[in-house]
Amino acid sequence: MPAQRKYFTILALLLGVPLLVTGARAARPQGGEEGGPRGGEGRRGPMSPDDRLKQMTKNFKLTADQQTKIKPILEDMQKKMEDLRNDSTGNRQEMRGKAMKITEDANTQIRAVLDDKQKEKFDKQEQERMQRMQNGRGGGMGAPRGDSPSGPPPQN
Repeated sequence: MPAQRKYFTILALLLGVPLLVTGARAARPQGGEEGGPRGGEGRRGPMSPDDRLKQMTKNFKLTADQQTKIKPILEDMQKKMEDLRNDSTGNRQEMRGKAMKITEDANTQIRAVLDDKQKEKFDKQEQERMQRMQNGRGGGMGAPRGDSPSGPPPQN
């Protein structure tokens, strides 16, 4: 009997260890960082207001005063977008229109804080973003930036 018990113990270890390793991998947050799917460079979804402010500060060389004025705009925009996502009463088209309105309102407020040179760059980036959205949901659908064909993708 002791040999049979030893056999079952070894068998249980051989089968159990891979299951434990697989379970540990599955329990780990996606995205490779503690923050889950939003953590890390390759994440999808909206940026946090702080991350967006950092990006804008880098792109537009925002002053400390501009940062102080823009941060609450970004936070308000995020709250409105979260409220919209949590509201399941509207259809997709209606929600999309509301999201566009929230973005337009925030952009108008942000533009009011920027100087002329920053506004020009901001407008250019927004135009490029809208173009990418129209060409394939964020621009990452296979074609490099700026090389996306206009119009809908070909049907197979």
